[in-house]
Amino acid sequence: MEEELKCPVCGSLFREPIILPCSHNVCLPCARTIAVQTPESEQHLPALLHPRAPAAGPGPGAAAGSAPLDYDCGAGGGAGGGGGGGGSGGVDHADKLSLHSETDSGYGSYTPSLKSPNGVRVLPLVPPPPGSSAAAAAAAAAPRGGGGGASSSLTCPQCHRSASLDHRGLRGFQRNRLLEAIVQRYQQSRAAASAAAKCQLCDRSPPEAAAVMCEQCEVLYCAACQVKCHPSRGPFAKHRLVPPPSQQGAAGGASGGPGGAAPSKAPGAARKPPTCADHELENYSMYCVTCRTPVCYQCLEEGKHAKHEVKPLGAMWKQHKAQLSQALNGISDKAKEAKEFLVQLKNILQQIQENGLDYEACLVAQCDALVDALTRQKAKLLTKVTKEREHKLKVVWDQINHCTLKLRQSTGLMEYCLEVIKENDPSGFLQISDALIKRVQVSQEQWVKGALEPKVSAEFDLTLDSDPLLQSIHQLDFIQMKCRVPVSVPPVPLLQLEKCCTRNNSVTLAWRMPPFSHNPVEGYILELDDGDGGQFREVYVGKETLCTIDGLHFNSTYNARVKAFNSSGVGPYSKTVVLQTSDVAWFTFDASSAHRDIVLSNDNQTATCSSYDDRVVLGTAAFSKGVHYWELHVDRYDNHPDPAFGVARINVVKDMMLGKDDKAWAMYVDNNRSWFMHCNSHTNRTEGGVSKGATVGVLLDLNKHTLTFFINGKQQGPSAFENVEGVFMPALSLNRNVQVTLHTGLEIPQTVRPPKLPSN
Repeated sequence: MEEELKCPVCGSLFREPIILPCSHNVCLPCARTIAVQTPESEQHLPALLHPRAPAAGPGPGAAAGSAPLDYDCGAGGGAGGGGGGGGSGGVDHADKLSLHSETDSGYGSYTPSLKSPNGVRVLPLVPPPPGSSAAAAAAAAAPRGGGGGASSSLTCPQCHRSASLDHRGLRGFQRNRLLEAIVQRYQQSRAAASAAAKCQLCDRSPPEAAAVMCEQCEVLYCAACQVKCHPSRGPFAKHRLVPPPSQQGAAGGASGGPGGAAPSKAPGAARKPPTCADHELENYSMYCVTCRTPVCYQCLEEGKHAKHEVKPLGAMWKQHKAQLSQALNGISDKAKEAKEFLVQLKNILQQIQENGLDYEACLVAQCDALVDALTRQKAKLLTKVTKEREHKLKVVWDQINHCTLKLRQSTGLMEYCLEVIKENDPSGFLQISDALIKRVQVSQEQWVKGALEPKVSAEFDLTLDSDPLLQSIHQLDFIQMKCRVPVSVPPVPLLQLEKCCTRNNSVTLAWRMPPFSHNPVEGYILELDDGDGGQFREVYVGKETLCTIDGLHFNSTYNARVKAFNSSGVGPYSKTVVLQTSDVAWFTFDASSAHRDIVLSNDNQTATCSSYDDRVVLGTAAFSKGVHYWELHVDRYDNHPDPAFGVARINVVKDMMLGKDDKAWAMYVDNNRSWFMHCNSHTNRTEGGVSKGATVGVLLDLNKHTLTFFINGKQQGPSAFENVEGVFMPALSLNRNVQVTLHTGLEIPQTVRPPKLPSN
């Protein structure tokens, strides 16, 4: 709201704001600075608009309009002689705009030529040409002021529309007392806030005074905490630190507006009731509908509003308030939508960040996979080159060794034959000549055709065609969805095996879509078999990518698969994952379903009761298949109560002893004996009770459909119940005289007596 309370000229909070005809507001001191003198006639306007038009020189008319236009002075009412402001008198202006005309809007489009330092264009005053009507009027008014004829105008700094001032000057504009009151209340609230402008991160008591405030974090810091917690580097480098509200208020109050005007009234000062601008002694009491302005009774009797439509001021006040409230409802809805839109945009920012990181990681992984594949293929190709080189080298070396051996043999034979030829003993020569001739012939025959030719070439007959691969690499790019294309079914989901797990008789599966998959996904279908290799069945349909299925069989192997679907159809199945449930059950007492008198402790493994009546508590596991065994240790046993141990359905009655309804099968026991009970029927009384420190075991065999009980490791008679089928939960009933602790995940007793056969 503070921007609405600042003057567009000085930038500070409004001080004595006045309403311009264009409905904009400006400070009265600022209005004095932007009010300018305009010529009486625009006959010589082109000359005045020339950028090099001479300024008014010294003389009687040089200072015309130089005196400040106070709220209570006229446009040309200077009283001194010599250098006083020139009065406009009764001179008619062709371009003058009347603020009180019933047909004129009160503002025009006059655009001066030169710019003053405050940004408002100012037309410098030039004496009118001699002989003109303006000059004659100025001469007629000379005895009053002695200056050149001119009138004053005011240009709105926001819409740049100009309005002429009449004989009342700035007093002709109404004071915006409502805005002035709002500014005073705002200054009061800011002054109160400045007293609480303390550092919000100080460890000291009391906290230090705040030195700066971060506009992004919206946190106040003292100098030490700002250096420590909000340095001007890293992610905080772009944050904007501003003075705290107290210092901003002090700066705003200390800065005077243009012209050195005094600050506004103290916030606590009483406001004077607004009076009529034309009749200072009259208060506003009516509202002129035609002129859309408050008026007094004297305005209706004597002024120009006499024939206008008027209504009571209070009624119009309420009517306009209602209209403003109704308009605010619309902008409030838009503001709410804008806030929600900003939240949506911030969520999109976060999603863009996350998706960008995911896509970068996927891109790096895909490129790394390509590099790895290329590296592996490179190793394979290098292996082929190495094998080819070694083969060629081996062939050449074998040929070298063979040829060297034969050459050495032939050379030795040649040298020997030459020595034989040198001998002069004919008989001796003839004795060996036949053998030597045969040897030489045989040696010559060994050098057959091709024996002196290399068996392999030095060239490698291996050519790698990498052009298609290089072309594919150069063409590697993202698939852009530049236009709406027909949607295909989703691709195969990828099971995240590192997140898939089992716990007791429940399994958890997680999956995701492959990266860079552009086909939309509306949901997933998770299927699971029956744990025995049977048919798959749907266990989940939805948009989540993580699902836990409870109530499965213990010690069973389940197969699971998932597929995605969208408006085009159902995609292919993922790979099947195999999950093994626990061999034995680990569970505790279920606090959510227990009777309200049950008291649990020790991580819900120890149970007692606050009532003298028997109350039921169930376990957190449910059994429908397999063999299960658990024990309950009696921690406290007073006054010979009758606790009951067994199994029950989920909807068992919990405010009476276990086994009295048809939803539970139990053994209740005292300090001497035990009984089996179902549907309030007592059977199989057996000697052997419990006391403090005793252990009661429960064996549920759903493969044989039997239920057996043990006390201190001793079986209580034969199997208590037969034909036990369905889904059961461990159950216990007790009162305040008993406290037991549950032990699970135990090995199954090996020796169990068969059920008692009926006698003939």
